Amino acid sequence: MTGTQRREEIVNTIRSSMVPVSGKELAARFDVSRQVIVQDIALIRAAGYDIISTNRGYILNAPSQAERVFKVNHTDEQLEDELCSIVDLGGKIINVMVNHRVYGRMEAPLGITSRRKVKEFLEDIQSGKSSPLKNITSNYHYHRVEADSEETLDMIEDMLRQKGYLVEVQ
Repeated sequence: MTGTQRREEIVNTIRSSMVPVSGKELAARFDVSRQVIVQDIALIRAAGYDIISTNRGYILNAPSQAERVFKVNHTDEQLEDELCSIVDLGGKIINVMVNHRVYGRMEAPLGITSRRKVKEFLEDIQSGKSSPLKNITSNYHYHRVEADSEETLDMIEDMLRQKGYLVEVQ
């Protein structure tokens, strides 16, 4: 088992445990020293996991929601379909982001959780308040989407792919 695989298993072990998991227990399970576990925990934290050390062991402070960023491309006419398709599958559209070649990364919060919110958003756009952020990057943009599970995010990703909105990232 490589170090990367071991760290993935450590995260899965801590995530699935109902009680804190001690470093000693992890060291025995993965047949490494306690010091290796301490180093692994530091690397796991550096990777963005919120691992908390308690006097009884490690716990993962993870949100109950799963989250993913999708790179998409579509026309203004397809905007409503894209947003409604995501919320219909249980997704919450947290934001929209673009990477502009001159201005860099620009991001705007959306908080779209329902068809009603999609309608309100589209009314704001259509009233002339502004135009979609995607228009400054030839329709390429990103959405950070939250859902109740990775499976729901997989369904959203499949739907975006089927409709031709998903941009496959190499």
